[in-house]
Amino acid sequence: MEYNFLSPRMHNHMPPIFQSAISSLYPMPKTCLILCSKTTHSSITPPFRILCSHSYSTATIIANYGYRQTRIQHRKVPKKVFACDLKVFDEKDLNFTNIRSLGDVGFGENVNVDMVPKKGYVSNLKVLDKKYLNFRNLRSFGGNSNVDRVPNKGYACNLKVLDEKDLNFRNVRCLDDVGFGRKSNMITVPKKIYTSNLNVLEEKDLNIKNLRSLGDAGFGGNANLDIVKELKWYSEMLGKCAKNFWCREGKALHCQLIKSEDEPDAHLWVSLINFYAKCGALAYGCKVLDMMPRRDVVSWTALISGFVTGGYSRKSLELLCRMRRDGIRPNVFTLATILKGCTMCLSLEFGKQLHAYVVKVGAFSDIYVGSALVDLYAKCGEMKCAAELFFFMPEQNDVSWNALLNGYAAQNNGEEVFRLFSRMTEMKMRFNHYTLSTVLKGCASSGNLLSGQVVHAMAIKIGGEYDDFISSGLVDMYSKCGFADEALKVFMGIKEPDVVAWSSVIDGLAQKGRKQKATELFHLMRLSGMDPNQFTLASVVRAAADFDDLYYCKSIHACVFKFGYETEHLVNNSLITMYMKLGYGDDAFKVFNAMKYQDVVSWNALLAGFNEVESSGQCQRLYKEMVAEGFKPNIYTFVSILRSCSRMSDIPFGKQVHAHIIKCDLQADTFVGTALIDLYSKSSCLKAIEAIFNQLKEKDLFSWTIIIGSYVENGQGETAIQFFRQMLREDTKPNEYTMACCLRSCSVIASLGIGQQLHSMALKAGHVDDMFVSSALVDMYSKCGNLNDAETLFSNMISYDTVLWNTIIFGYSQHGLGDKALSSFKTMIEEGVMPDEVTFLGILSVCSHMGLVDEGRKHFRMMEAHGVTPTIEIYACMVDLLGRAGRFDELERFIDDMKLAPNALIWETILGACTIHGNVGLGERAATKLFESNLATDSTYILLSNIYASRGMWDDVSSIRKLMSDKGIKKEPGCSWVEIDSQVHVFVSRDTSHPRVRDIYQKLEELGQELTSAGYTPNVKCVLHNVSDGEKEKILSYHSERLALGFALISNIPSDRVRIFKNLRVCDDCHEYMKRVSLVTNKEIVVRDIKRFHHFQNGMCSCKDYW
Repeated sequence: MEYNFLSPRMHNHMPPIFQSAISSLYPMPKTCLILCSKTTHSSITPPFRILCSHSYSTATIIANYGYRQTRIQHRKVPKKVFACDLKVFDEKDLNFTNIRSLGDVGFGENVNVDMVPKKGYVSNLKVLDKKYLNFRNLRSFGGNSNVDRVPNKGYACNLKVLDEKDLNFRNVRCLDDVGFGRKSNMITVPKKIYTSNLNVLEEKDLNIKNLRSLGDAGFGGNANLDIVKELKWYSEMLGKCAKNFWCREGKALHCQLIKSEDEPDAHLWVSLINFYAKCGALAYGCKVLDMMPRRDVVSWTALISGFVTGGYSRKSLELLCRMRRDGIRPNVFTLATILKGCTMCLSLEFGKQLHAYVVKVGAFSDIYVGSALVDLYAKCGEMKCAAELFFFMPEQNDVSWNALLNGYAAQNNGEEVFRLFSRMTEMKMRFNHYTLSTVLKGCASSGNLLSGQVVHAMAIKIGGEYDDFISSGLVDMYSKCGFADEALKVFMGIKEPDVVAWSSVIDGLAQKGRKQKATELFHLMRLSGMDPNQFTLASVVRAAADFDDLYYCKSIHACVFKFGYETEHLVNNSLITMYMKLGYGDDAFKVFNAMKYQDVVSWNALLAGFNEVESSGQCQRLYKEMVAEGFKPNIYTFVSILRSCSRMSDIPFGKQVHAHIIKCDLQADTFVGTALIDLYSKSSCLKAIEAIFNQLKEKDLFSWTIIIGSYVENGQGETAIQFFRQMLREDTKPNEYTMACCLRSCSVIASLGIGQQLHSMALKAGHVDDMFVSSALVDMYSKCGNLNDAETLFSNMISYDTVLWNTIIFGYSQHGLGDKALSSFKTMIEEGVMPDEVTFLGILSVCSHMGLVDEGRKHFRMMEAHGVTPTIEIYACMVDLLGRAGRFDELERFIDDMKLAPNALIWETILGACTIHGNVGLGERAATKLFESNLATDSTYILLSNIYASRGMWDDVSSIRKLMSDKGIKKEPGCSWVEIDSQVHVFVSRDTSHPRVRDIYQKLEELGQELTSAGYTPNVKCVLHNVSDGEKEKILSYHSERLALGFALISNIPSDRVRIFKNLRVCDDCHEYMKRVSLVTNKEIVVRDIKRFHHFQNGMCSCKDYW
């Protein structure tokens, strides 16, 4: 160690205060005083540590310090400093308590100061603080000063107080002009300004590299920059740690910095905050911010960015509020960052306030702030505001375009996404791979395959088809557009598919019905080492549900536990659906109850599952429990419960649900409305159906199909056709299900002309090969009396299912071709098509109409061999078979042996059989059963009355008719209709309303005379009225079917076939009349009554007089 010794004489030249400080701190011989000139920090005594940072050649400089001895200890470089002859002190460490006058600190007696500065100024190597200086009675600075006033922040030299912003250095020739003097040393290093011999330089303009010494910049020749280099090194190392996320190493650096007791500069403080923010140690970042002596916008922005990046967007908003309370104004980087935080937490209101501030400070012109605002509004669903803001921006870049495109894609507005993308390309705007993936997302959401293929072509053109984002987007687009094979091709071209690509292709295959391929890909995914996520598992679970393999499904359930997704709602809801589809409701309930908390989707999964099976009111109980627990039903909840009510014909509970729907204001929803229509159609509430349909906001194809089908089911074929025409006028194209419903309506009203038009539409639309449409066409032609066309269609079919075979068997049965029906059934069995309940119902109907009792018994016993359980309709058909044959004893034994209790259908069938044979006793018993169970209809009274009338029991007939009158029951009037030139003409008995009624009656009189001459005699027993035989003959002469026949004959129909339709059973006399007219006129007369078709030709009927 090298020492410099101060002699007592030199000691005496020091100011009194400094002499006192030296003497009190370190008593020493008067012969010398030690001053360290060349030494290190650790080798000197503590009081002089900071003074040893730089070298001094003489002891005379020490004599100029004049500080109180207790304030000389300084161990670090503070943020706010004042320099004295190359020494650095902190304003808070200066103690001027005992200073009596300016002379004591080297200002001299005659110094005039106009005002007290804010922080303190250094003059003649002295540092003064405003609160200790007494500037009263000071008049001026002196004549040579170029300073007009005392600034808030200034630096003084040689009795001058200067502020960096107020100094006028124009035309300054030397430092003497501003009071520094030629030999003056820089006594302070300001934050912004550096002075160098006649020049004032900004820190960014000061080129240290070309300076030979600090003296060149006016700092003196012996200054040492070690500490500056050290702080810069810390900043650089912390930047590397932040970039590589080396949290542990960065903390070690911070620890070393603290131990070194070096005071960080502003840049180092920001580097510390930035390091902790990027490494996710946000709590440490907050502590560093709180420790900063002076926080600026850069430090705040660094910490806010850390919170936003870490996903703590709400906390970032709180930090911004704190920043504003500290008086710090955010810059464009702060605004862009905080707007991103608003977007993450969807805080639209806070974002709108920031938007107002952006406009206020004029920061909207910044492209990053503008893009952040567009992204905020887009992510919050305010696409109108986002679009207006976007097009109001002075300029747009790919970031702002992507933000707007992504917003529309998130709202599934694929058309707008592609329109904007087209505009983007027209403007020659550069787009990146992320842009293409966003456009593909929009195409996928809207199902726009053509646009997606265009984007695919562009991706190939720019060489991005192998980009992970674009490839995953293509897989997702093709999957959602229903092109699973194309999605699979793209997927197979990805070298290293990520979990998103795997999930998309598996889900696409599962949605398309290729469940086996989806599960195979899942197996390949596991072999590749890629772990599935919750979306992958949910798709696989949905695919497994269709395998009807409980073991496999439970193995997938085990995979869910293996990968730790047993608490994921998406997966659990899929598991509930899977078990419900398999029919394992108990397992579904176990999954449901194991969930920490259920959502509406969980409840809906249970409701939908029980809706598919016979749940004995389980759906209704679940719905009540769900509402009781405070869950608000949504559209899918209401649809499930309404379908359950419709399936169980629980109309009262359905009406309560309807009231709840109105409370929730969902009655106008298309899905809910169609479910309500389906419910009320079961109870024939046609007015309610039409009212609900008219309330729908949007009438889609499904809603049109539902209401058309509802009217068809209720026998309102004409109204169904009217709705179909209205649907076509509103430019809604029918699908195969709509066509099938409309064809059924033609079958109901036996409108061959409309049916043929629908057949033509089906051919143009390519729906003829559909099994539903083909079956409906065969049924339509069969029920419209054109069995030949029905047979032709059936024989030209490519494939046959059970429904199609059932249709042709019923067609043969209704047309009296029992032999063909039985032959078709035999062929059906030989071709391996399994019969069902409807098949045996048709076969038993054939046996009933042909009187084949033994054949009917054989087929009834055959059902067990084919795994078919007899339904109540099949039992009713067997009752009809035995009843028509007059085997009433056997019929009663059959009823007693039935496994099902007889219902209204059974007793009505018995009553009809008794009417044919006049069995009063059994007829009265059947009617009594119906009356007691309150299941009697108008037909019950009519049939019983006819039994009495056929036996001449007119008193009983009168009592029945009086009972009907008292109860307001009216007999449905018999009517017949015929279609001429695509116009339907309807007739009732003794009708006189038709325009050509005279010609019709005249034609019937001519036919009557001709038939009478041929031996025809009216069967007056068919008139069940207590009138004379002559009156009975008149009644028979003008039955509705005869009027329809007369009109058809006078209309000169070019065809040799006349088709007549009747709503009731044709009477025996009219049956005989038609046979004879067919012989006389040489025409085929086809009459369809409520039971079957009668083909009258050459004096014969296809029913062989057994109907």
